[in-house]
Amino acid sequence: MDALTAWFRRWSHDAPATLSFAAIACLLWLATAIESRSFQHSLHDSRIGDHAILYGVAIPSDPFGPLRALSAIFLHLSISHLFVNLFLLMLIGRELERFYGHRLFAALFLIGGLGSSAAILWMAPTTPTAGASGAVYALMVVLVGLAAITKADLRAPLTLLLVNIAYTFIDSSVSLWGHLGGALTGCLLVAALTRRNPRTYLAALSILILAAILFQCFNLGWSPSASPEIVR
Repeated sequence: MDALTAWFRRWSHDAPATLSFAAIACLLWLATAIESRSFQHSLHDSRIGDHAILYGVAIPSDPFGPLRALSAIFLHLSISHLFVNLFLLMLIGRELERFYGHRLFAALFLIGGLGSSAAILWMAPTTPTAGASGAVYALMVVLVGLAAITKADLRAPLTLLLVNIAYTFIDSSVSLWGHLGGALTGCLLVAALTRRNPRTYLAALSILILAAILFQCFNLGWSPSASPEIVR
């Protein structure tokens, strides 16, 4: 118990934003698992999942549809899906948060996730998607950029990124556009972070991503054929 308390205090001090994002994802998964009565199929028969998943087809009939671009970042299909994403988030998040600070790191995570959601809405609106992997892909790219900026060893972060990108093209159950959209957003984040006043560029990037999401949400008034399989 003392070890757990010490761990929590250390993380609360070093990476509170990372810990908060992980806690939100865990609580949301637990709520959907209770609703669906399943650890491995937590979005089946879940009202929360039905309203929080990123699903372009459902947006026109949902008054809070655009918010799915945010809520889906914290939504997970199963306990294994949650574990993988949180493992990567905790692995990468603490390093980035200690370097960039709590607020800036939180902005990087959210912008990365929303950039991933924008890519899904534009390129795969008929495929229901959930998970923090798009945001995590953005963070992986930022970690590579940080290693390059600080002249640290690039091998570990670059290998992590390349292995995950390769996995994206191998496994058909993952969201291709969600992962690629997150990685591309990560590149834009790195470009913004290298500027003299990065917060100005990050604010501009956020506005562009939100505009892209809202424009596409209002453009989804048609009724395309939907994919019944949820990807992550």
